[in-house]
This record gives sequence, C-alpha cells and structure tokens, in this order.
Amino acid sequence: MPSALELLLLAGLWSFSLVHSSHQTGHRRHKDVYLGEHAKNKYGGRIDYKLKKSDSTKSLLIKSEQLLRIEDHDFTMRPGFGGSAIPVGIDVQVESIDSISEVNMDFTMTLYLRHYWQDNRLAFPSSSNKSRTFDSRLVKKIWVPDVFFVHSKRSFIHDTTMENIMLRVYPDGNILYSVRVTVTALCSMDFSRFPLDTQNCSLELESYAYNEKDLMLYWKNGNDSLRTDEIVLSQFFIEQFNPSFGLSFYSSTGWYNRLYINFLLRRHIFFFMLQTYFPTMLMVMLSWVSFWIDRRAVPARVSLGITTVLTMSTIITGVSASMPQVSYVKAVDIYLWTSFLFVFLSVIEYAAVNYFTTVEEMKKLKRGKLPATFNAAQAMAFDGCFHDNDIALSFPGTPNPEGSGRPPPRGTAEPPPTEGTRLCRKRSFRSKVNFVMSNSYMIDSYSRILFPLAYLLFNIIYWSMYS
Repeated sequence: MPSALELLLLAGLWSFSLVHSSHQTGHRRHKDVYLGEHAKNKYGGRIDYKLKKSDSTKSLLIKSEQLLRIEDHDFTMRPGFGGSAIPVGIDVQVESIDSISEVNMDFTMTLYLRHYWQDNRLAFPSSSNKSRTFDSRLVKKIWVPDVFFVHSKRSFIHDTTMENIMLRVYPDGNILYSVRVTVTALCSMDFSRFPLDTQNCSLELESYAYNEKDLMLYWKNGNDSLRTDEIVLSQFFIEQFNPSFGLSFYSSTGWYNRLYINFLLRRHIFFFMLQTYFPTMLMVMLSWVSFWIDRRAVPARVSLGITTVLTMSTIITGVSASMPQVSYVKAVDIYLWTSFLFVFLSVIEYAAVNYFTTVEEMKKLKRGKLPATFNAAQAMAFDGCFHDNDIALSFPGTPNPEGSGRPPPRGTAEPPPTEGTRLCRKRSFRSKVNFVMSNSYMIDSYSRILFPLAYLLFNIIYWSMYS
C-alpha cells in the first residue's frame, strides 16, 4: 500500500502537467492570432487561412502542363512527323490599314492572324468538354506553325500590356492560336495613271521551314476567312478585299503553300484637284492676261510671264518630291508639263511680238526717207493702221476706167509702176506670214483665241483618256 506522501507527490505532478499543457495550447493560440493579424495587415484586411497551403496559381500551372503532357513529347517536331502534311487553317481579321506610302511603295496593316490545327499530343480528358485558354508563356513550350509574311519590311507582335497572343486547346487536340500583328509589306505600284490610278496590293503568308509535303496552308472558311472592320483611308477608297491561294517555288527547298490577302485601292482625286490641277489651270489662264496688255508695256508683260513660269516650276517640284523616282511618265507629269509649255509659249509669244514691233518701227523710220511721191494713204494698208484685203491700189495720176474700187480690165495697157507704189495681188502663205510679222499686234489677237482653244482641247483629251 502506497503511503500518503507518495499519493500527494503523484497528485502534484499530475496538476503540474495539466497547467503546462494548457500554457502550450495558449501559446499556439496566440501565435495563430499573430499570424492572422500579420496576414490581415499584409492583404488589406482580408484574412486568408489558406496561406499556409501552396500557391494555387503555381499548382494550376503544374497541373496544366501535366494534363497536356508537355514533358512527355518532343514539341520541336511537327504533329504527325513522317506522315502526311499537317493541314493548318488560316483566318484573318484586318483591323486597320495604317498607312500607304507612294514614295516607299509599301503599306502598313494591323490584323488578327488565327491558326487552326490539330495536335493529338495535347489532347486531354474532360468531362465538360471545355477548352483551356493560355497566353504566350505556354506557346513557347509547344509546336506552332512558322507562318511569316512574304515581302515584309517590318513586323511585330503587340505587347501592351502583355503580348497579344492567345492559345486555346480543346480536349480532342484541336488548337486555336491567335496573334495581333502589325506588318509593313511591299506593294508594287504602277503610277502611269497617277493620280487617277488604282493600286492592287497583297499581303502574302507562307510557312518558312515546312514545304507542301510537311505543312498545308489553307483558308479556314474559304472567302469568309477574311474579315475587315470599317476602314477609312484619307487618299484611297477600298473597292474590294478578297483572299486567294497559290504555290511558290524555291530551287533549293521546293514548293510551298502561299496565301494572299488582296485588296484593290482607288485613289481619291479631289485632294489632287485642289492641290495640283486647279492651281495649274489658274496659272495657265493667268498667263493669257498678257495678251490683253499693251505690247509696249514691257515690264508688265515680262514680269507676268516670269511669275507664271516660276509658279509652275514650284508646283512641278512639289509634286515630284512626294513621288518615287520612277523611270516612266505619269499622268500628272503629262498635265503639268503640258501646262508649263502653254505658260512658256505665252512668254515666247510676247518675245516675238516685241521683236516684230521693233522691226516694224525700224521700217517706219526707213519709210521716212522715201521720195515725196510715196502715197502714205495706200501704205497704211500694210502698217497696221488700216487694212483691207480687197482694196485696189492705183498708180498716182492714173484714173481707173471702170470707176473707183474696181481693177482695170485685163486688155487695158497698164503703165509701168512708179517709185513708191505697191501693187495688189493674191498673197501666198509666206506673204501672209510676212503680213502678220509686219502687223505684230495681230499676234496678240490670234493668241487670245488660239491659246484658250488649244488648252481646252488638251483638257478634253486628257480627262477622257484618264478618267
């Protein structure tokens, strides 16, 4: 039988153990509360008691990679390697045509490029048959088509705020891969009818590494595979958008499938009418004003002619600066240089008028030395003051037997002409030219009619050919 002392000792040890265990439990409770308050301060007042567990985002990524069995396959090889060509469908939505440059002969386009293919290596079981969507981080770990833009000068994938890449994987292994791309590509333009022209440009897509034996590109939904938003351009009107396809051959690697995005552009003429054609027409008509200015007003006519010539040179230089240096003649060149020729001829016309006027005045000075028997009234028919093609000139002192205004009959003997007398005869072409030269004021009279008629005829021919 234990003694009373032993019983008291056992009771004391038992009570001490109870107090110690309760103290440890309270200490753990205080530590949990401290952790909870720390998490509350760190996460803005929301207490999450699952913080002690592993990161759910990281575990989801690991589960996705395991679900798709990415580590179990070699994704550097295309699906079905060694077999038939893998079909890759293409779907394009054009967001905008940002710019079209005639000088560089290129265009810039922003588009959504979507690829469709099947990779059985990425098939996964799913009870709900729902797809999984990923961003660019998973794209780098699997095989995707290596489609590039033929004849592209610059291109990039948008990366604000993240790379604009989407990967959608379906349970049966079908894949949708979409990217948002801006590309600047070459467009071989023909400016022979500029600015009354239409341009046919195309954006071409092709696989870089896989020829037609390994990869077959095709439009996913035929003509409906190409969709466009409402696109408005400053200088062009888009007449049509249509997809097409073909084959391209490289001597070292073989045949490749190629897809085309074709679009037809028709240029708006109103801008060039305001900036080029209307000013040119006004300069040509302004040069005609000199025909109504007195031929002796040399400073006025010369300054007007030089001003119109210099203005036309400025217009031609401005148009040439905004155009590529092509080796053929453009429609606008024909109009500008023909108009420049009209302006230049108006200056040459006054030079001729001024020269003939000077010659005419020198002849008048010489006529002052003629004998006194010279009939000045008859000579007025040749000096520009009075002229009549049917006037009959008679010799001084010889009466007209048939009356005034009629020539003598043929049978009548005519005395020899005296000094200072001019005969009336039918003028030849050369004599008519000499007549106009001796009457220089008539050049201005004819120019007032011939220049506008010739320019009007030129405009009718020009606009009927190029419109």
